[in-house]
Amino acid sequence: MTAGLRSGRQLRLAGHGYEAIIASVGASLRMLTSEGRDLVVPFDADEVRPGYRGATLAPWPNRIVDGRYRFGGAVHQLSLTEPGRGQALHGLLAWVEFSDRLILDDRVVLAAVIEPQSGYPFRVEVEVEYRLDADGLRQTVTAHNIGADAAPWGTGPHPYLVAGPSTGSGTQGGDSAPPVDAWTLLLPASEVLTVTPDRLSPVAVEPVAEHPEWDFRAARRIGDVFIDHAFTGLARTDGVAEVRLTTDAGTGVAMTWDERCPWVQVHTADNPGLDGIHRIGLAVEPMTCPPDAFNSGTDLVTLAPGAEHAASWRIRAV
Repeated sequence: MTAGLRSGRQLRLAGHGYEAIIASVGASLRMLTSEGRDLVVPFDADEVRPGYRGATLAPWPNRIVDGRYRFGGAVHQLSLTEPGRGQALHGLLAWVEFSDRLILDDRVVLAAVIEPQSGYPFRVEVEVEYRLDADGLRQTVTAHNIGADAAPWGTGPHPYLVAGPSTGSGTQGGDSAPPVDAWTLLLPASEVLTVTPDRLSPVAVEPVAEHPEWDFRAARRIGDVFIDHAFTGLARTDGVAEVRLTTDAGTGVAMTWDERCPWVQVHTADNPGLDGIHRIGLAVEPMTCPPDAFNSGTDLVTLAPGAEHAASWRIRAV
């Protein structure tokens, strides 16, 4: 464990051929490898985490439109943390330093408290556990309402998955296509939440059959398609949904989760003109609720005083 770095303390887990490093700022998954192969796009310990790469998202994932919502009979206004689109993005904990609850060779538990504040006047304790086993890395996020009032709640992770060799923060040489384009995606979702092109504000849930560019129910190469959408109607086996990302050689990475997350956001990490980060990983973000759930109420968790809610997901090598 190291301290004094821009991404916070570095907590290393190892076992079963896997190695993970958790950065304490945002309880972020900074690195995950299997037999030395990257499963997520990493970042350096002593750099400001690039955007939300690997961060824990809470008390909401994705966007709240205009940062404004009504809950408990009152209207709340959040800071617009995505100013270019005028949205409140990815919650309140991404840049918070988490404290240690437990540190073992194959398991760490971190915790932070969301204190009552402008736009979110609720007190929620958030515990984040990372655990390595033979089936990969499991993350569990547990919310405890330690305040006097009911609180709106949602959560999810923000890893950028890597199917094959990653260049990390390096550049792509020449005119070659970015890595995401060559990978094969299996996304067993029958519905997609369409969004406005400028602000990515939710429009409507529609069948993916009406949007074949986003229909990956049969595994196929991603190509140059742009994805930054939430999906639902997930096919499951024994209650578990799985997204799989693979190379032509068959190696890759899978992410799984249960019914606590009926949604998943998928993003092709488009940053045109920035070869070092353009489409170098595929964000796969299981979510307990869809974008703007604080307004729509869709799958929004209401935490009563003293109540708790837990959700988990797993990343493993293929």
